[in-house]
Amino acid sequence: LLDVDLPLNEGLMKDVILKIPEGTLLNPNFSENKKPAVVGGNTEISQRLTDTILKALQLAACSQGTMNNLLFGDDTFGYYETICGGTGAGEGFSGQSAVHQHMTNTRITDPEILEWRYPVRLETFCIRKNSGGQGQYVGGNGVTRQLKFLKPLKLTLLTQHRHVAPYGMAGGGAGLCGEQYLITSKGVKKKLESTVSIEVSEGDTLIIHTPGGGAYGLSR
Repeated sequence: LLDVDLPLNEGLMKDVILKIPEGTLLNPNFSENKKPAVVGGNTEISQRLTDTILKALQLAACSQGTMNNLLFGDDTFGYYETICGGTGAGEGFSGQSAVHQHMTNTRITDPEILEWRYPVRLETFCIRKNSGGQGQYVGGNGVTRQLKFLKPLKLTLLTQHRHVAPYGMAGGGAGLCGEQYLITSKGVKKKLESTVSIEVSEGDTLIIHTPGGGAYGLSR
């Protein structure tokens, strides 16, 4: 919002007043009997806040809007990673593909380390082509990540933008929603919801398609 560089400190916001009606998603009721749970506050809720502000100020189209949280393990170990996607375009620039946006303090594990330390095989990790929105400035593409499990494990996914597409701006198209599937060792394909915790068997395969970013402006 500022056109000059200023140091970040608590005094920076002292003249800013946020007026958010109580009981809304951004200002829930924390009274004695109504204390809503917060899950993925830094990874998922922060994405919703950022998207809302950028859209209200018309600064950029929506990025993938999620960290695509993936967890698996058993009683002997636990593994957690977040998966990149597409970023939103803006006036004068297209979105980036296969990166995190708005929440960027994690680095995905190298395939060699992943397969050496954990009972999984990384079968695919690539750009999800044409998943970014189309427009004058196109949205960034998401990715496809495919893991095969080599022993029975518990799998948990916490993701967003599986039903509502990342919005475009100024006439630009939306990015594609994310999708995720489990293919059993017997070849049965099951679509998974955005938030799910299930048991997987040896030989099962997880496929995750992360969302693309929205585009900016009408195509010329």
